Amino acid sequence: MTASYNKQAPQALSEQTQKVVDAFNRLDTDAKLAWLYYAYKKMGDSITPAAPAAAEPELAPRLIGDEYLQLSDDEQLAIMRQIVNREDTEHSRAYGAIKENNQLFVWYAWAVAMGKNVVDIPGNYKATDAINNVLSQIEGLDFEEQMSVLRTIVGQMGYTAVKPIETQAQTGKTASL
Repeated sequence: MTASYNKQAPQALSEQTQKVVDAFNRLDTDAKLAWLYYAYKKMGDSITPAAPAAAEPELAPRLIGDEYLQLSDDEQLAIMRQIVNREDTEHSRAYGAIKENNQLFVWYAWAVAMGKNVVDIPGNYKATDAINNVLSQIEGLDFEEQMSVLRTIVGQMGYTAVKPIETQAQTGKTASL
């Protein structure tokens, strides 16, 4: 048996959920950050019990610990943008090294702390029609589908140099014991 894990492969498998992921991917960087903020604010009651219960926050101290929380708003925002853009940076690698449940928890922790010790969305910010459209699409899904979309979205962010293991079909070789 060959193991294969590809962070770029969508985890949201239905046609409907994949459409939400595709619509999110068409947003620009700051619109993606705003969408995540609004999604966590609107869906916080449903994400809250799922993300922390399945996460291991001690695996992401660089992203949710004092080091990050003591950075300036501009520095925090730059790190969020680097993660969304999959840039090869220290923080983006730290994010890319953790699994989706922990990535969900990072965004959850940031959303909860926004305006306190995490950079907040500007007070005069108005969501675009594109952001509101993607929000309404995810709101129309059931809980499992919403979580699937969120896991796919956050799982595609960050940087990792780890490449997926080639399958037997790709290599033409059988696994040996």
